[in-house]
Amino acid sequence: MNQQAKLYKPLLGVGIATALILLAPLVAMQFSPEVRWSAADFAIMGALVYGAGLACVLLLRKAPNRLYRIAAGLAAGATFLMIWANLAVGLIGSGANIANLLYAGVVLTIVAGSALARFRAAGMARTMYAAIAALVLLVAIAFATGMQRLPGSSAAELWAVNGFFALLYGIAAVLFRQSAHAAARAGRTS
Repeated sequence: MNQQAKLYKPLLGVGIATALILLAPLVAMQFSPEVRWSAADFAIMGALVYGAGLACVLLLRKAPNRLYRIAAGLAAGATFLMIWANLAVGLIGSGANIANLLYAGVVLTIVAGSALARFRAAGMARTMYAAIAALVLLVAIAFATGMQRLPGSSAAELWAVNGFFALLYGIAAVLFRQSAHAAARAGRTS
C-alpha cells in the first residue's frame, strides 16, 4: 500500500501539470481566432504531455544517480519533442504525410528497449544507441524512396532534423553509460 501512495502523488502531480499546460491553448482560444484546437487536439496533446511526465516519473524512480536523472530527462524530452514536432508540422514533408509514421518505429524502439533493459542504466544506454540506429535507418529509407523530394522537405532538412535527435539520444546514451559506471564503482567501494 505504501508503494501505491508513493506513486499516486507524482502521478497526480503529472495530471495537474498536464491540465495546467493545456489551459494555455484553451485560454488563447478565447482571445485569438488563430488558435483553434479541437477536442482531439486537446486529447492528443494531453496524452503526449501526460505520457512524457509519466515516463519521467518512472525513469526517475529508477535513478541511481544524477547522471541517470539527466539522461532520463534528456531522452524523455527528446522523444516528446520528436513526437510533438511530428504531430504539429511533420518531420518529413509538410503537414500530414504518411512518411512521418516512420518515427513511430523510433518511439517503439525506445519503449521496447527501455522495458527490456528494465530501465537499468547500461541497458538504457544501449536503447539510446538503438534509437540512433532507428533514426539512421529512417533516413536511409527516406532517401531510398525519394522522400527528400516531397514538398516541404529536403535532404539537408532530413539530415538536420534526424541528426539533432540522434545527437540528443547520443548524449543521453553517454550519460546513461557513465551512470552505469558510477553505480558500479559505488557498489564496489561500499
